[in-house]
Amino acid sequence: MRLTIASGVASFTAAILLYPLFQGGTWFWTSLGAVLAVVAAGLISSRLSLPAWAAPLLGLAATWVYLTVAFAAGKAWALVIPTKSSVLELARLLGTGWDDIQRFAAPVPETRGITLLTAGGVAVIAIAVDLLAARVRRAALAGLPLLALATVPATILAEPISWPAFIVAALGFVSLLISDGRERVGHWGRAVLVRRTRSATSPSPSRSAPGGARAAADTRGLRLSGKGIGFAAILLAVLLPAALPAMEPVSFFTFGVGGRGSGPGNSISIANPIASLKGQLDLPERRVVLTYTNNDDTPRYLRIYALDTFDGQQFGMTQPKGAPQNRTENGPLPPPPGLGRDPQITNVVTSVQISDDLARLRFLPLPYPPRQIRVDGDWRADVDTLMVFSTREEAAGIEYEVLTSEPKPTASLLESLDGAQPNTDPRFLRLPENLPPEIAQLADEVTAGAGTTYEAAVKLQEFFTRTGGFTYSLRTQGHGNSALRDFLLRDRTGYCEQFAASMAVLARLVGIPSRVAIGYTGGVKMGDRWEVGTNDSHSWPELYFEGVGWLPFEPTPSGAAGQGSARVPEYTQPRPETTEESTSPTPGATSSSADEPQDPSARRNPREVDREGTVLPGELPPDDSMPLIAQIGIGAAALLLVLLIPAGVRMVTRNRRVRSLGFKVAQPADELTARMASSRSHTSVAAAWAELDDVLYDYGMARGASETPRALARRLTQQYEFDAGSAAAITNIASAVERVLFARDAGRIEPMRKDLRKVRQALAATTSRGRRVRAVLLPPSTLRRLRLLGERLLDGFDLLENIGLRRTAAQKGS
Repeated sequence: MRLTIASGVASFTAAILLYPLFQGGTWFWTSLGAVLAVVAAGLISSRLSLPAWAAPLLGLAATWVYLTVAFAAGKAWALVIPTKSSVLELARLLGTGWDDIQRFAAPVPETRGITLLTAGGVAVIAIAVDLLAARVRRAALAGLPLLALATVPATILAEPISWPAFIVAALGFVSLLISDGRERVGHWGRAVLVRRTRSATSPSPSRSAPGGARAAADTRGLRLSGKGIGFAAILLAVLLPAALPAMEPVSFFTFGVGGRGSGPGNSISIANPIASLKGQLDLPERRVVLTYTNNDDTPRYLRIYALDTFDGQQFGMTQPKGAPQNRTENGPLPPPPGLGRDPQITNVVTSVQISDDLARLRFLPLPYPPRQIRVDGDWRADVDTLMVFSTREEAAGIEYEVLTSEPKPTASLLESLDGAQPNTDPRFLRLPENLPPEIAQLADEVTAGAGTTYEAAVKLQEFFTRTGGFTYSLRTQGHGNSALRDFLLRDRTGYCEQFAASMAVLARLVGIPSRVAIGYTGGVKMGDRWEVGTNDSHSWPELYFEGVGWLPFEPTPSGAAGQGSARVPEYTQPRPETTEESTSPTPGATSSSADEPQDPSARRNPREVDREGTVLPGELPPDDSMPLIAQIGIGAAALLLVLLIPAGVRMVTRNRRVRSLGFKVAQPADELTARMASSRSHTSVAAAWAELDDVLYDYGMARGASETPRALARRLTQQYEFDAGSAAAITNIASAVERVLFARDAGRIEPMRKDLRKVRQALAATTSRGRRVRAVLLPPSTLRRLRLLGERLLDGFDLLENIGLRRTAAQKGS
């Protein structure tokens, strides 16, 4: 029966590791009830001496009854006995719980279905542990189902398992191993507790060897008890990882790293963005994909994908990566690449509602650049592109709020940035070697006369919208060099994807980093919300300017003859001589009404964390994250402090003794020192003797258990060839100790500080440098006291167990 109870305790302590996965505590108490039901079934099995195969069946039956009472009592007979209706209700809740688990991210809300799944799963683990430990008598193998519980939060959550929960779970498993060991020993009779007292292992006169020398029993092997090993293992498991450097998880545990497979793991499967764009534009009927509102009531482009690689056929997307620290729930997203302090920054809050009919979308449509997002589920940001994606969630039907810090560059500012070397990845300028030379020649012709990079970008845009004679049409097909050459040099007819890709290629040819964005235009105003439909699917190029970052351009014709809701950015339009209010909304910038001074608090995101409270208008939130080198330094310093604890304890003890050699000796190492310490009139002698004993132990010259002070002084003087002063000093200390111990009147005892210093220096001169360093940094005398403290704790456990054994024996005898 002991093993059955220990199995239940181990199962429930392991289940505590699941607490970060839930928002409340209902699962905790429900799982506790399930474990108690399994334990009750196990006790009945043990009492009735059922075969090993029958115990799990009884445990499953008890779990079924318990779950029926907890979740389907209204449909059960007499609230307890399962019926067909109760079975159907449990099945319905299981299906609902499974759907909820797929829909929510940790920490999940405690719905009845999720709670039922959790309680049932913990009960199954408890049944498996009871089978292995109490029936098959393989307690060590019972750790495998317990490990299954621990792997659930380890693989789902980015944060490591908290060390208090780990210690509780580990203690539960150690208690199971201890119970198994006690059960095995109990079959042989009364347990002999060799650790309980030292008198059992100390030599007695009756066991003395010939010649009067006592033969001490060697019990060192017995000291490594299961409890000592278990507790030491737990301590090392908690402290050792803190001393190791943190490493990036491998792809099995990380997020957004891996191939493009469609499996349910942590890699994300990305549909062809260009094919999806063309398919939505070709739909015969307009369908609403999302609606949104913002605090300045201005339409904005909503980007989904950022295509950064061009292979000569079409633009593609590098696999996005989302580190654990870039989860949207952790606060501000990574800063926008390239954005400096020069442009004016406008903070805009946008609330987006995705349609339920938008299937298989794992990226969020967002205005650029997003700074903070409030959304349910596990969503993360790619650092390079600020795309926000998920490997577990889908965007259909969700509602979220996004804060954008949008730059409002002017033509003069962009011209002034010319000459700044772009600090971007080389892939944003990379082109295939087999690109037709006619296209490169065209790029040079279009940008001829441009004095700055910004002027070259504007000329490229005007080439597609004004001077190049391009027309908009969805009746085009094809990709690759031939399609690109035909579009730019011959027919000049296409839709937004071809306009965006062509301008991005020409921009790279003239040295401007570029990429292609795919998403939606701002849509149309319907009531108090902006409505975006499938006909608003769009693609546009983004060009990089150091100091401003990525800016959208619009080469696609707009209006009735082109993409109806496309809008040319304000900073790419010719500036009139007089200051006028602009009436053209821009993608990624606010309208002229937003240029008016506003109260900064009116534009603040309600989810801003405290550190953003100091942000001035036009500035990004300061990055107060700790650098990696600082984290490594703090970890190394903490580890050093932990390792120096024994040295600190030894230094404090020595200072207390040497200061006046009159302090009591804390935790005397032997009976001789304890006897001297009990005499209040000669505590200085006890302090000197205790310090000498520790010095000898630190230098590996430990005093023998039967060695008298006079014999010790004689041995040290002869063995290490002390000079006259050192020999006199050790003799004075030994004489004072013997007088205190054996003389009726010890007489006058001179101060022994100088004598102790001479002896310590003489001993140090006979040892190696490594031994002296170890005596300072890791003094064995302090470690001996810590070991003795641990032995006393284990002796206390043995005493409690011995009391239990005596009580059991008394009950059997009566």
